[in-house]
Amino acid sequence: MTRSERLAEQLDWYWHQNLRPRLHGLTDEEYFWEPVRGCWSIRPRGASAAPKSAGSGEWTMDSASPDAVPAPAPVTTIAWRLAHIIVSCLGYRVGWYFDGQDVDSEKFAYAGTADEALQQLDEMYGRWNAGVRELSDADLENPPPVGPEQFPMENRVLHVNRELIHHGAEISLLRDLYRWQDGTG
Repeated sequence: MTRSERLAEQLDWYWHQNLRPRLHGLTDEEYFWEPVRGCWSIRPRGASAAPKSAGSGEWTMDSASPDAVPAPAPVTTIAWRLAHIIVSCLGYRVGWYFDGQDVDSEKFAYAGTADEALQQLDEMYGRWNAGVRELSDADLENPPPVGPEQFPMENRVLHVNRELIHHGAEISLLRDLYRWQDGTG
């Protein structure tokens, strides 16, 4: 197995054994569930109370410029976290490193249903995983040819792996809290 295949397998094992099975059966009610007041989410265009909303379609993502994010940062819904994984964790980097198609949070068509979000997630994850598997040892040792990062590509791959595992665990916890909110599970 090559280095790039090992890096891809690290995330692929998590994807198939943990995250993707935990997303099976995600309902729209869960997708948009707000466990506390003031959550950031994906909302119909014009319905956001956040400092900024991003997106080009009927649905937008609550956001703020980096210097305007409230402290503490708002709790986010499953919808928001999936959009973050799809666009920020995977999409930007798939575009930068593997196919040259820019993914832009301002121009992205965010999903208005759980099923649509899972389709977007599956597509972006598939593109990321396929791209990582094609990297040579030389590719992994050098900074990526495009994008803002100047670290070796291997560091970028490990960073994306950590991000997906981290945010996947948050989504899994939100699903657990949703199921147990009335105490019956």
